[in-house]
Amino acid sequence: MTSHSLLAALAFAALLATREAAHAGDGHDHGGEAPAAAGQALPRFTAVSEAFELVGVLSGKQLTLYLDRTADNSPVRDAQIELEIAGTTFKAAQHGDDEYEVMLAEAPAPGVLPITATVTAGTEVDLLAGELDLHEPAHADESAHTHSWTEYAGWIAAGLAALALLGWAGRRAIGMRRGRAGAAA
Repeated sequence: MTSHSLLAALAFAALLATREAAHAGDGHDHGGEAPAAAGQALPRFTAVSEAFELVGVLSGKQLTLYLDRTADNSPVRDAQIELEIAGTTFKAAQHGDDEYEVMLAEAPAPGVLPITATVTAGTEVDLLAGELDLHEPAHADESAHTHSWTEYAGWIAAGLAALALLGWAGRRAIGMRRGRAGAAA
């Protein structure tokens, strides 16, 4: 085998390895879509009854509430919402058309906070319960990229193909040398 043939075979093996490495595995997309927002979502809770669904989103000391009817998911306007959070009572203020807001004295510490809401909308009064589960911020090493077994299998297959190609090229080169040595004798 000439050095040009060997170089061509090595280039082909490298091309195969690169193609396998660039192949997107489960949960990976190297397409043109915009990347998803990174970072953690704000802590939230839900409390549901037969009549109402209450969702609360915590951002620091501000708790934004969204109150909808369970039957059709339509927003409930002009309701009175009283929250009891870990033993302290707060009255929510209407904020805009579809939001309510509670300002806490301080940001809650990590842990699970029981929340009870008393909702009064017109003649309806309902009691809802939920929990706000607050966690410590995740460490950077916990969010490190992981690889699936299919990605590793692609690399292994490409490596084995390259080794097989090199072995074939080596046997062919040895055979050609023996043929030349025999012809010279």
